[in-house]
Amino acid sequence: MERSRAGSDINKNKAMVEQLKTYGVITSEKVADVIESIDRALFVPDGNVPYYDSPMPIGYNVTISAPHMHATCLQLLEENLQPGMHALDVGSGTGYLTACFALMVGPQGCVVGVEHIPELVSSSIQNIQKGAAAPLLKEGSLSVHVGDGRLGWPEHAPYDAIHVGAAAPEIPQALVDQLKLGGRMVIPVGTIFQELKVIDKNLDGSLSIRDEISVRYVPLTSRDVQLQGV
Repeated sequence: MERSRAGSDINKNKAMVEQLKTYGVITSEKVADVIESIDRALFVPDGNVPYYDSPMPIGYNVTISAPHMHATCLQLLEENLQPGMHALDVGSGTGYLTACFALMVGPQGCVVGVEHIPELVSSSIQNIQKGAAAPLLKEGSLSVHVGDGRLGWPEHAPYDAIHVGAAAPEIPQALVDQLKLGGRMVIPVGTIFQELKVIDKNLDGSLSIRDEISVRYVPLTSRDVQLQGV
């Protein structure tokens, strides 16, 4: 995707979605509808251009991923984000993708966001309350918690879909354990060089793992390490 062509001209959420469709990033109408429904501007700190196709800092040495990465992850997980399913968003940050998951699984589903920076959890809840996923937050099918995402959130496991928004040096076993049989996890793995891995848990409990694309994410680490230098 050519960011120079898809960036500064995008000034509305719908236009951003149309650009992502034009460049072949979004091919699913359901994903397009969800991204159009959740206004990215509610989740990007003031002073940034919310619809520009680039990651942006949100404080605490963390970024919100670029729109094309959010769209890619939603499409990779679409079949595991059907109404009534359970999803876990590790490193939920501003709450943007967590809110998208909630719209996809609906009120009969369950979506959990886990973030180890308490201030981000508080602000993400405020962000979600301003948008289309607010009723799901109020009703309790969507929740965001302070915790170490590397340990998942066992209370609502097993999950049909797990998304990890930071790069792990290896696949966390706790997350594999919380993935439902037939479920899928999308996680960037690596240190300097990273691959977005798609992990399917087969019905016999074995894993099928493939590399989707090369990526660059902030590391999945402890709260103390993440905050060094802040």
